[in-house]
Amino acid sequence: MDKYTVVGNPIAHSKSPLIHAMFAEQTQQAIHYDKQLAPLEGFACWLQGFVADKGKGLNVTVPFKEQAYALCDQLTAEAKAAQAVNTILIRDGQCVGHNTDGLGLVADLISQGVVLSGSRVLLLGAGGAAKGAALPILDAGVAELVIANRTYHKAEAIAAMHQGRAIVAKPLAELSGNFDVIINSTSASLQGQSIDLPDELVSRETTAYDMMYSDGATPFNQWAHKRGAKQCIDGLGMLVHQAALAFEFWRGVAPDAQAVMKRLRLG
Repeated sequence: MDKYTVVGNPIAHSKSPLIHAMFAEQTQQAIHYDKQLAPLEGFACWLQGFVADKGKGLNVTVPFKEQAYALCDQLTAEAKAAQAVNTILIRDGQCVGHNTDGLGLVADLISQGVVLSGSRVLLLGAGGAAKGAALPILDAGVAELVIANRTYHKAEAIAAMHQGRAIVAKPLAELSGNFDVIINSTSASLQGQSIDLPDELVSRETTAYDMMYSDGATPFNQWAHKRGAKQCIDGLGMLVHQAALAFEFWRGVAPDAQAVMKRLRLG
């Protein structure tokens, strides 16, 4: 069986083996997919060993995405824009780096009926997740993408990477007007915190999307719901869609992400 894995530190919580097992069953692909813990100071050595052991591909999670980017022999446009790699295809001993995170976000938004083309979109945060999301959001044809972050120069740096596109960086304190879509890429929800934002950003036509997911509504989605957002979506669909795109990148077969999402929601 062709060997795949997800690598990170920590990694015990990962749903990736379950998701890819469902994809393999759906598409009748004979693969073995597990999860592996790499030492914090030894990712390069670990990757070398996985390639030598005839691994076919892997998913990369925290904190190794930037290291994976630096170690790959070839990179897709999405990986270059994100400056991070979450998916590696191993071909003839070479590592081809891809980033499916932003593509998975856009795929999930579209599957939930969100119209991105011509929309005004606010992206909160300027870390790796925001960096990976910017290009796919712009490629979806938005009218304007505003990136806002507590540390303004980080948002500015992402906007500068896409000069000439419909993207602008703004300090959190200068946000005004309402948005069609507001995406939270910060880790605030992981820490149970909400972000201090003006109420006017949300209208009855706003979709709020938190890249984090949990059994209940995240603090960000609770904030948006209280201010009358049309719909509030968590990041489980992004997780499944980015995995589906990774699976297709490796195997050349597109699995049904929606069916897997339904199964995960049902537990």
